[in-house]
Amino acid sequence: MNEVETIAPTSMPVPVTTPMTLLAGALERGMAPEMIKQLMDLQERWEATQARKAFDNAMAAAKAEIPVIFKNRTVDFTSAKGRTNYKHEDLAEVARTVNPILAKHGLSYRFRTKSPVGEPISVTCVVSHRDGFFEENELIAGRDETGNKNSIQAIGSTLTYLQRMTLKAALGLAASDDDDGRAADAGEPITTEQQATIILALEAKGRPVQKLCEVFNIEKLSDLPQRSYKAALEKIANAKSIKPQEPS
Repeated sequence: MNEVETIAPTSMPVPVTTPMTLLAGALERGMAPEMIKQLMDLQERWEATQARKAFDNAMAAAKAEIPVIFKNRTVDFTSAKGRTNYKHEDLAEVARTVNPILAKHGLSYRFRTKSPVGEPISVTCVVSHRDGFFEENELIAGRDETGNKNSIQAIGSTLTYLQRMTLKAALGLAASDDDDGRAADAGEPITTEQQATIILALEAKGRPVQKLCEVFNIEKLSDLPQRSYKAALEKIANAKSIKPQEPS
């Protein structure tokens, strides 16, 4: 009896149908221009969806590798409005940390700025993927006229601040001190971004930082716990709740 040799069927790759393959078939068959236009529109939407998926995957992979940013700068000065003391990471430190990781995953960023005369400054951070998709994050603030800055320095200070903030917001970054000596029962302190928001709000109201610290019984603004952040902003928004100290 002859033995019949059986050959296991090999798995053949299943061709993927895309709008482009459908469009190629439509052109070969001489379909109506209206149908071809619909397929071209469908192809554009399909490519946009694929680019968005690639962007999301790259962002997820990059964020999984980006470490907590080290706060490498300390701001500590006393003015007529009181003492200002906090730590933050500068733009160079953020860039040094994230740039190699973003590049590894095909991501990059750039900034668009606007500074019309007599109007607030706006900075837009554009994060792009090599496949073409991008997202934008915009922040607006007034010129930083604190200290003895001239008009150009005031613009430059705000631009640098907004570039750092928009980049961090776009990437969802966190920053941390090299050590945390606060008591465990004090609660998680506010972030650098939240400190900056409070300082800008106080400046807009002409209110001293130290007065707010006295209201919340803290030595410096960076000691303000997260649970008091909203309450602090509410007090600043209500000018009657925070008054300049009366001369004795």
